[in-house]
Amino acid sequence: MPHTNGEMLESLQKLLRIPSVSGHGANPDQPYGKEVDEALDYTLALCRSLGMRTMKLPGKTAWAEIGQGTEMIAVVPHLDVVPAGDGWTVEPFDGTVKDGRLYGRGSSDNKGPAISCIYAAADILEETGGRLPRRLRLIFGQSEETGIWSDMDYYRQNEEKPIAGFTPDAEFPALNGEKGMLWAELAVPTTKSNLQYLKGGTACNIVAARCEACYKDHTGQPVQLSAAGKSAHATVPDQGVSAIAAVMRELYAHVDDPLVAFHKKYMRDTCHGEYLDIDITDEASGRTTLCVGMVNTTPEEITMTLDIRYPVTADSGMILKKVEDAAADCGLELRILKNAKPLYYPKNHPVLQQVLAAYREETGDQGDPIVIGGGTYARGIDNIVGFGAAFPGHIHTEHQNDEYVELADFYLQWKIYHNAMLRLLNMELPTL
Repeated sequence: MPHTNGEMLESLQKLLRIPSVSGHGANPDQPYGKEVDEALDYTLALCRSLGMRTMKLPGKTAWAEIGQGTEMIAVVPHLDVVPAGDGWTVEPFDGTVKDGRLYGRGSSDNKGPAISCIYAAADILEETGGRLPRRLRLIFGQSEETGIWSDMDYYRQNEEKPIAGFTPDAEFPALNGEKGMLWAELAVPTTKSNLQYLKGGTACNIVAARCEACYKDHTGQPVQLSAAGKSAHATVPDQGVSAIAAVMRELYAHVDDPLVAFHKKYMRDTCHGEYLDIDITDEASGRTTLCVGMVNTTPEEITMTLDIRYPVTADSGMILKKVEDAAADCGLELRILKNAKPLYYPKNHPVLQQVLAAYREETGDQGDPIVIGGGTYARGIDNIVGFGAAFPGHIHTEHQNDEYVELADFYLQWKIYHNAMLRLLNMELPTL
C-alpha cells in the first residue's frame, strides 16, 4: 500500500523543526553545523525505516538507495535552509498547518521536495520489491544555500557518477538552463570609512529585510539609521524591498565613504545592473538580476555582497570585468565568492523529455522547460537536471518570511516524482 499523505506530512513537520541553517561547524564531522547534521541523521533514519540502504561519510556526503544494477539514477535534494529572518507570523521552525498550507523555513526550499522524493522512492521499493533495472540514489545536500558546495565537490570527486537524474530544487515543468551566477564581496577597511557601522541582510542571495547604520554628523554626534524592507530571493529581487537601499539613500548626502559612493554610482534602487552596464537580456533566459544581499561591519572592515545572475548567452568575462572596474573606481577590495558559468541544454534533450512526460501526465500542463536565475545542484553533479518543485503560476515563498507549501502541491509533487523516477529507472537514457 502507498504511504499516506498523513505520514508524509508528519515526516516533513519533524524535519522542519530542525533549524538546519548551514554554516561552519567547529566539528570536522559536522562541517556545516550541528543542526544540519541532525537533519541529515533524521533523514537517513527515515529512509532506513522505509527499507532503503543508507551511507554516511561524516563531514563529506550521505545517501539512501534502492534497487540493483550497475547503473544509478540520482535524485539530489538539500536539507540545509537559509536563516529564518524577520517578519514571520508563525514560528519558522514549527511546521504549522493553516488554511491548507504548511508553513516553515524549508517547506518549499527544499525539505518539502526532499520528503516527497523519499516517499516516492519508498513506494517504488514497496511496489516492486526492489526488483529494478537500475539503482535509485537519493543524495542529500548539506550546504546548497551557502553557495559553497563542498559537499557536492566531494561527491563528484569521490563517489559514483549517475547516468541521469534530477534535483527537485527548481521549478516545473523542468529546467533546460540556469543563468550564470556571480557572488562578490566588496570591502573597505574601517580606517578608510566614515561609517561607524553598517549591518543588514541575512544571506548573499536574499533581499535584505532590515538594515542599520551609524555615522557622525558635522558636530561629531552619532546619527543612527534603520530601515525595514521585504525579503525575496535574489533571482527575483524586484519582488522584494531592499532595506540596504533605503539606508544607503539616507547616507548618500551625509557620508563620504567608498561603499556608499559605490552604491550611489553603481547600485541605487535598480535590480538589473543598469549602472554597472551589465543589464543584458536574451530570449532563452531573460534579464540580468542584481541583489545587494548583505552589509556587515567588523573591527577591521565594512563589507557589501553582490548577487548577480546573468543570461546564458552573456559573456561571463565581461560581467566580471565590469564589476572589477567599478570596485577599483571606488577604491574597494573585490573578493569573488562564487563564479558559476551558465548551464544550458536543448529543450529536446532525452532526460528532459522523460521528466517532462511525467509532469505532463500528472498535471495535464503541456508547458515547455524553462531557464531560471537560480543555481541548483545540476551544476554540482553531472548528468542531472532541475525538475520542480515550484509550480508555474503559483506564489513562490522560498527565502521569504512565512515560507509555505500548499499541501495540495506537496502531495502532487509526490505523484510527479514517483512517475519521473519510474521513467528514469526503466527507460534507455543517454547521459547529458
